[in-house]
Amino acid sequence: MKREITIIICSFILSLIVFTISCKREVLIQDNNKAYVSFRIGPAQSLPGQRFNELLDLFDKYQGVTDEITFFTHVTHAPLPLEKFSEHVTILKQRMEQARQRGYKTGINILTTIGHHNEDLENSLKGDYTFMTGIDGNVSHGSFCPNDDNMREYIRTIYELTTEANPDYIWIDDDVRLGHMPIGYGCFCDNCLKIFEQETGARYTRESLKKAFNEGTKEEKLKVREEWLQHNRNTIARLFTLVEETVHGIRPDMPLGFMTGDRFFEGYDFDNWAKILAGADNAPVMWRPGGGFYGDTNTDGLAGKSHDIGRQVSVLPEDIVSIQSEIECFPYQRLKKAANIVALEACSHIASGCTGTAFNVLSMYDEPLDEYEPLMARLQESRPFFDLMAKSLGRSAITGVNTLWNKDSYITGNLEDGNWVSAGNPVTGHDMYTIGIPACYSVNNGQVTILGKDNVYAFSKQQIEELLSGGVYMDAEALQQLNKMGFGELTGFEVESSADVDRIERFATHPLNGSFAGRERDNRQSFWKSLAYTLRKTDEKAQVLSRLIDYTGEEVSDCTMGVFENKLGGRICVAGYYPWNFMENLSKSSQMKSVFRWLSKDSLPGYIASFHRMNLWIREPQDGKMALAFSNSSFDPAKDVTLMLRTESKEIKVYDMECRETVIRSSGEDGPYQKFVIPEVEPWQMRLVVTQ
Repeated sequence: MKREITIIICSFILSLIVFTISCKREVLIQDNNKAYVSFRIGPAQSLPGQRFNELLDLFDKYQGVTDEITFFTHVTHAPLPLEKFSEHVTILKQRMEQARQRGYKTGINILTTIGHHNEDLENSLKGDYTFMTGIDGNVSHGSFCPNDDNMREYIRTIYELTTEANPDYIWIDDDVRLGHMPIGYGCFCDNCLKIFEQETGARYTRESLKKAFNEGTKEEKLKVREEWLQHNRNTIARLFTLVEETVHGIRPDMPLGFMTGDRFFEGYDFDNWAKILAGADNAPVMWRPGGGFYGDTNTDGLAGKSHDIGRQVSVLPEDIVSIQSEIECFPYQRLKKAANIVALEACSHIASGCTGTAFNVLSMYDEPLDEYEPLMARLQESRPFFDLMAKSLGRSAITGVNTLWNKDSYITGNLEDGNWVSAGNPVTGHDMYTIGIPACYSVNNGQVTILGKDNVYAFSKQQIEELLSGGVYMDAEALQQLNKMGFGELTGFEVESSADVDRIERFATHPLNGSFAGRERDNRQSFWKSLAYTLRKTDEKAQVLSRLIDYTGEEVSDCTMGVFENKLGGRICVAGYYPWNFMENLSKSSQMKSVFRWLSKDSLPGYIASFHRMNLWIREPQDGKMALAFSNSSFDPAKDVTLMLRTESKEIKVYDMECRETVIRSSGEDGPYQKFVIPEVEPWQMRLVVTQ
């Protein structure tokens, strides 16, 4: 009898262990079959009981449109008083039970941990807390220093309350950053300066620190800036340690998620922060990368946000599999984005590295929900394609042309003059990714690197030499910096002079220009200011691709763009005339594709060879099979889209956004590339391609 009881007890314990492990890893299993899709729901939809039932009915009507219902804790973007926060979470506990009864996973999104904005301050958190402080001493009354002890106690309490409400997961919103408030970047309060002194041994006031950031030698400025970035990484790490210990002290298996954008000033330490959030028991961690594309009036912003998201995903650990792109129509007015654009945006972000999406597209007011039914219907129709993309692409690495950056890139901002703390995005912006050249976000996975002014200062000399032993496309200012650093032998060119008006690029006779020799590109320097550089060859093996003429047609420069193969085997292209934009004519876009293929030594995984406005993402082959996605980023249909793929496969499967499959056979070869012609892609539509 005792033996039977022992067996029963052991069996029960074993079943409990298996159940616990399966629950803990549930979010990881879904990756094999479908995308992670959630809707983020504001208090106007969740707190009133009748409205919430109507919302559940809407989701049930469009079954499959979402798997998760995630509840915001706040209406506004400053921290709530504890009493009000507790009141909201108490109601949300009931709402989560109602959502589970309908078959949805459900959790809580803490909208403000430290605060976003000076919004509704009269009804927001008050007390003995340190406000987020700018470099000039100005403070934000809607956001607080995460290093303040009293604020840390507040944070501990709100995460305790949230965990005790028994959500399936908890999301940390993107207020956990050191910007996004009216003062610009922070925090430079007295306490943060003391912590910095402990970290570095250097004592500063705000005034002397600002001077150190912006004055002195380049090496001195870079050093103190790099130290401050590490200080910022440490600040967020301490905050996440507090959150993790608080939550997992109550629920060790609780999945934690974090919403980000590009976080250069914060030190972009995503991999370390993810490790902290997982805790000692390695609980699941989720990520929600995002960016600022809130309306479709500027459609270029859609793919631009995908590139921002691609960078964010590229530094995440491989074991993070629930990566839900943030999609917003803030301030949530129905016509901010067409339903088709909302669906395409989800696809585009999956193409750039996500495994799902989080829709924040419903009203934050009590408008009738039937106003949103056309959007819900479109997303329900698109859901099978989201799943197919996530299953086909998974978390495989994106490979192609990388725009150089790293975690330290922000140290190079406003290096010559200006206020470092107000520097913008340090990543070079360009048109290469809109003409069918494949995007890549990691130098480790790129066949070619794009190098702009100042980027090199975030890298060691050894790293730069490694870059120059591969394929590199650069502008004339980057060339000057490299030559000044002693790399002239590897670049093949130097800058001779520059002109600020009245220059036109004329293509030289060269195999990379093909039949476009003699074509011209006039980008009107009087309208769009940009210097036109004359280059001089410093090695006889350097070759000229284009020259400069004036408005009479007279040649005024024998080289403004050229290529060179150096002694390390690296291939270099230097462009001195509008190197980053105005590439949308046939001759220039064709030249650029030839140049990038040459730079890669034909290792580029693929490209769109035809003359179309396309964004392209190619995944690293898995088991010999390729998977990729591209979008027609134009209002015109794209006919006879020519896709060149570096594959031995003679067939590809092409899926449209309704999951209709078309098999296309290769129509020829060009070196290691197979040529596939796709008859038509509708405007603002995506295609998923997998090799047979």
